[in-house]
Amino acid sequence: MTRIIGIVLVRNENLFVSQAVTNVLDFCDQIFLVDNGSTDGTAELLMELAGRLPEKLSYHRITHPSASHELIKPFAGGDYWIFGVDGDEIYDPARLAVFRPRLLAGEFSSHWMVRGNVLHCSRLDLAAGQATGFLSPPSRSITKLHNFAAIDSWDGDTVERLHGGAIRFRDGFGPHDKRSLEQEASWDDASLRCLHLCFLRRSSADEINPAARENIMELHRGGLVGSLRRLANRFLRRKNPSRWKQERYCRGPLVTVEARSFFSR
Repeated sequence: MTRIIGIVLVRNENLFVSQAVTNVLDFCDQIFLVDNGSTDGTAELLMELAGRLPEKLSYHRITHPSASHELIKPFAGGDYWIFGVDGDEIYDPARLAVFRPRLLAGEFSSHWMVRGNVLHCSRLDLAAGQATGFLSPPSRSITKLHNFAAIDSWDGDTVERLHGGAIRFRDGFGPHDKRSLEQEASWDDASLRCLHLCFLRRSSADEINPAARENIMELHRGGLVGSLRRLANRFLRRKNPSRWKQERYCRGPLVTVEARSFFSR
């Protein structure tokens, strides 16, 4: 029987991580809660969640994000969908409830990856129940839903779970077998949609108006020179805004959408 395995990888995300996990609880059959050295109370929130639902949630503490991929490698070749969720990704639970039976029934089994609709948020007004940001399309989708029945292995040098390394595909599958649902339906009609809070303050340790954080790929680029540059910037209290996010997540006009369904739990 097809199963959906979630893996939440976070570092200093204590403002929204509980909501991110709660919204995908019913969608997933099992969830790995993985903390990469948080110092703002995120780890304690994840441990509390895991303690409440030990039959579904397990807590893991790692010192490098690449270790998160080791948790999902054993599922390669099995009848599993792996769902990667970050602490700033808030999925619509009502839409997931409708999407889950479609996924389990095999509607997307001929695809290696499924992309969904995303709003990259620059403003969130919970009192008004509204979110403002950039839609995908034209911005890039960030949903991470992979069909592990399409591969025999995913090994090699992985930067984090579901990124990097070497994938060995089964016959009939390849890296381009992707279903882009965001190209098929509008935000209002989307079956898989996410508020991506990448431009908001996500930790109580963040500044009030933080620059968009560099992602894991950016944080580990440039070798020793890149590491020294980032260390110097931290010492001098310079922000390291993410060039990747500015270039790929800020396309098209700013739009405002109804957001109450994302925070209904």
